[in-house]
Parts: sequence; C-alpha cells; structure tokens
Amino acid sequence: MAETAAYAPLPTTSAASVSAANTAIRLRVLGLILLAFSAILIIGIAAIRINGGDDVSPEIGQVPNGPELEGEAYTIVLGPASRGPVLGVSEKNSGAAAALHGVGRGSYPWTNDMLQWQRTGFHFQPLRNWMNDPNGPVFYKGWYHLFYQYNGGGAVWGNITWGHAVSRDLTHWLHLPVAMVPDHWYDINGVWTGSATVLPNGNLIMLYTGSTNTTTQVQCLVVPTNPADPLLIHWHKHEANPVLIPPPSILPHDFRDPTTAWTDPSDPSTFLVAIGSKDDSSNRHAGVAYVYATRDFLSYKLLPDVLHRVEGTGMWECIDFFPVSVDGQAGLDTSEKAGERIKHILKASLDDDRHDYYAIGRYDANENKWVPDDAEKDVGIGLRYDWGKFYAAKTFYDHHKRRRVLWGWVGETDSEQTDVSKGWASIMSIPRTILFDSKTGSNLLFWPVEEVNFLRAKSYEFSSIDVLPGSVVPLNMPANAAQIDIEAEFEVEKMAITMAVEADVGYNCSTSNGASGRGLLGPFGLLVLADKDLSEQTATYFYLSVSVDGTTQTHFCQDETRSSRASDIVKRVVGYTVPVLHGEMLTVRILVDHSIVESFAQGGRSAITSRVYPTKAFHSAKVFLFNNATAASVTAKSIKIWEMESTFKQNYEEHAYQFS
Repeated sequence: MAETAAYAPLPTTSAASVSAANTAIRLRVLGLILLAFSAILIIGIAAIRINGGDDVSPEIGQVPNGPELEGEAYTIVLGPASRGPVLGVSEKNSGAAAALHGVGRGSYPWTNDMLQWQRTGFHFQPLRNWMNDPNGPVFYKGWYHLFYQYNGGGAVWGNITWGHAVSRDLTHWLHLPVAMVPDHWYDINGVWTGSATVLPNGNLIMLYTGSTNTTTQVQCLVVPTNPADPLLIHWHKHEANPVLIPPPSILPHDFRDPTTAWTDPSDPSTFLVAIGSKDDSSNRHAGVAYVYATRDFLSYKLLPDVLHRVEGTGMWECIDFFPVSVDGQAGLDTSEKAGERIKHILKASLDDDRHDYYAIGRYDANENKWVPDDAEKDVGIGLRYDWGKFYAAKTFYDHHKRRRVLWGWVGETDSEQTDVSKGWASIMSIPRTILFDSKTGSNLLFWPVEEVNFLRAKSYEFSSIDVLPGSVVPLNMPANAAQIDIEAEFEVEKMAITMAVEADVGYNCSTSNGASGRGLLGPFGLLVLADKDLSEQTATYFYLSVSVDGTTQTHFCQDETRSSRASDIVKRVVGYTVPVLHGEMLTVRILVDHSIVESFAQGGRSAITSRVYPTKAFHSAKVFLFNNATAASVTAKSIKIWEMESTFKQNYEEHAYQFS
C-alpha cells in the first residue's frame, strides 16, 4: 500500500492574511498575559525578599525581525524542553529551540501547503513521527536494511524504538514493523544506537546500547528469530543481556553506541568491538574509544589502554572504525587487515557540538592503537563528514557491490511546534559511498550512491555561460526546481587570480556575510530554491583567497540565511576549505529535494547539508547562477540539471511477502 502523509489541520490561506487576521487577538492576549505576569512578578519579588534570597533579575533580550523575516515578533517564549540528556544521550530537541530561545521571535504562520511541500521525494523518511540515528545498516540476503531511532507516538524525541525498512536499491523502501522496543529492565529507558555484524559463517548479530531502569548504559545482544527470513521481521533479545556493563572508570551515562565488530588479525576466532566514551578526569574532557575482545559476543575482555583519545573533545558518540584502500578504487570489509596500502578511519560524533569528525591514520591491532596521519587533523579537531546539518552517521560494508556506504541523520532546524504541526521530524541523508582520495592523500571522498542516478528524469544542459562580477543569471527551466540534481563546472578568470595579492586571506564561511558579501574572487556559484525576485534563496558557492606568496585557497560554503522569510528557524552560513589540485576546474553537485539541500564539491572532497523551509519559493522554485566577486569573471563551463523522480515507500503487508 502506498504511503500517504497525515497532517494536523492548518490554515489554507496565505501566511500574510493569517498573520493580519490574528494580530488584534494576539495583542489583546499579550496584554492580558503581561498584566498577569506583572502581578506574579510582584508577588515573587516580595517572596524572595521575605525569604532573604538573592534578588536576581534576568535580562530579557528581544531582537526585532529583519526585513526579510516574518513571524510573530516579541511573543513570550517559555523555553525549549530538553530531550535526551536526562536519560544520558545527546540533546534531541529541534535545532531551532536552543538557538532561538530568548530571541523573541514567534512561530511563523505555516500553511498546509507549505508543510506538505517540505516532505522529500527521494530521501528516506518514515511515514510520520520522529526519527534520529541510523542503526545497524546492513546488506543481508539480497536486501539493504536500515534501522533507525524512532518514536512511533509523535514528532518529538521520546519513547524510542527501532524503526526498520528494507530496499533492493537504497532508494525505494518498504517500511517494516518496528524491530525492537524497550521491554526489559536492561533497556526499559531506551533501545539506543547499535551496529550489525555479519559473521564469517553468514550469521547476523546486532549489538545495541540499552538504558537500564537506573539509566545506566549497557550493551545488549539481539539476533534474528528466523535467520532464513531475508526481511528480518522478528528479533530475539539474548537471555544473557546485558552482555557488557560499564567498567568502574566510566560513568553510567558515558558508555554507548558499539561499532560493527571486526576480527582480530592475530586470531580470526576473536572479534573486536569499539565503544565511545569520555574521560573528564584531571579536567581532560577527552573523547575516548575503548576496544573489547570477544569470541561469542556474550563475554568480553577490555583491552589494555585505549584505541585513541583526544583531549578537549568531550563525549564520543556513534563512533565508527573501518579500513580504506589508499588506491581509492573500492570499499573494504571491516575486518580487512591493516597493511601498507590500507589505512583506517576513526570517526566520532561529538556530543559537545553535534558534528561528525573523522581522521585518517594507521591501526596497530597488536598494540590496540590507532595513530592519526596528521595530529592537527585528529578526531574532533580536523575534518568532518559534512559541514552542515549531519550527525550520528553510520557506515556499513556492502559486499554485494564492494563499497562502503554512509548514512547520516539530518535533523530539523525549524521549531518543535512546527514539527508537531506537520506530524514528522528528521530525514536521512542520501546514502553516500566513501573512498580514500588517492589524489590528495589527505581526505575521504563522499558521493551519492550510483542508484541515485537512476532517478534522473528530464534533463537541461547549459554551457559556457559568462557570469560577470555582480551579476545574477537565471537558468530557464519550465519545471519547478524543487526536486533536482545539478552538476556544474566553473572556471575563474585566470588573470584575476594572478593579479590578486593577499586577497581575503582570513576568509571563513561561517563568519562571513555569505553569498551577499563581496570580495575580489568570490563568492560565486548557484542559487537554488529561489523565488523569481530572489527574496528567498539558498546559495551554494565557492570563494577564493590568495596569500602573499600567491597560494590560492578555495572555500566551499552554503548560505542558508536567505532561505526563508520565516524567523523561527536556524539559518547559517556553513562550509570550509576544499582541496583543489593544479589544473582542476571547480566542480559541484547539488541534490535539491524540497526541504533538504546536499552539496558535494570537487568529487566529494567536501560535503554540506542544509535544511531549508521556503515560504515563497516552495511552489515555483528556480535556479540562478551568481557572481558577487568584484574583480573576477566566472564561466560556468558546463551545467546539467535533472528533474528527479520520487521514490515509492510502501508499508509491509505480511501476505505479500512470503519466503521459504
């Protein structure tokens, strides 16, 4: 049965008319609230003085809406509900809650049309409700399985179970019944994140973190009830659970998210599993990866010392550890032995800043040590999987196509109130392959899986378009450009680069003026999800800086600040530098799918994901080239744009899937 989405009844009239019609009512209500608040405040002050307490008056800051912002300004925001930390996991509240708390901006008057438009066409998301971390992705008996943290009871975090879906091609999905629920003392407060391991004999096991009745984090074993079932509908929690408890040196809330197991190179009958934690002793605030050895996944031995630690990085969640070939030709099984032509990736999701960091290094299993190639690019202080909204990522080795595939959780950046209104929250990134960049030797390459290309439909091609300084060029497409795939190549005027001396050496995407700023050699690129007047736009762009010695550095950025007129969402400029080798053109691929924009520069050396919520461009999205440089012309050598087909997502019906 095909999916349909359900939404809470909302106004179907325009946002502006709704706002105007309610203004008088809001003002009267606000007056009554302020009158009541004043009375309570007087009583409260008197009570404080009677009890001899400190007279502390909080500062109330209100920031007026800018000219491009709309919403209910100066409404009283009582504060975001914290979701997650009280149970020992990272904050799961909407991205907008903390960022906008106290700013004084109210909820935008979204309409049904706007909210329904935000659902994606070719990204994975459940039919409704809340989703976060990808769990235990695996290829098993011809099917790709994706499990995920899921609240079947609402669009906010809580009541977490394991959602489950399967696919033949990583794009079209069949939603299955929930795989796991919190129903034992050792996981009654949460069936948290876990990983799948396919054993040498073909059997499948899953390790996951349970939160006990005292909220202690323990590791648990679950196996398929019927291993012959390719859909893995039913699961059995082992009687020995919990199979692993925190050692005395680790706090009860700092022991979670076991990795996929790999075989011990010196003993193929022994498996190794890494678990993330932190060390706050002596003010280190270090992120730590511990490794355990096991033969049966029931009894474990903690190996001496730690696999790796980095001071100042805090709790390491959802760690991942896997080999890559320096030839950059194919993915490797997690148990591939270390060698001269093999390096190992250590990745951690940092609870402190909610970003996924990775580093490339060498693994010595005999010493239980991993050492980064470049200490200045260690885990948590260097490279990221993605420079935008992307967290709790998990990879798996797809032996069917000899590739490593990456999933990432892409949360919302609107308000929790809006998520409740639309009935869902969060999507998964496009699944991406991971390869070592053999050309630079210093980074990974992230690229949409090849199956995404099969969704391409009607195409539009443009070539050799000169974009002069300070100009914007529309790319004429008859279709609504809300669900598209773009590949573009740019060339900057060589004379302008040669003549530039010490140009914008200190440029930083996040602290810049974004696409509206102007420098000698940037910004320039593409505007997507734009309305015809450019009052709304999401910019993906390059910006070149030149040092005194003539060295050029290329910045790859995404500007969300003009993506929507709504004020109750988080809008930032994000990005970082991207390696560009001599003779290479600047290349970018952009996947636009309604409320998500995923961009990849230089063949995947850098990736940026944004959530955006247009209020004008949502039914008539357009694409533009732009060049805001002051001293350089840019040529779009080649631009290809494809309309993208939507992928069906079906619910499981038992009678339709029978396997012997």
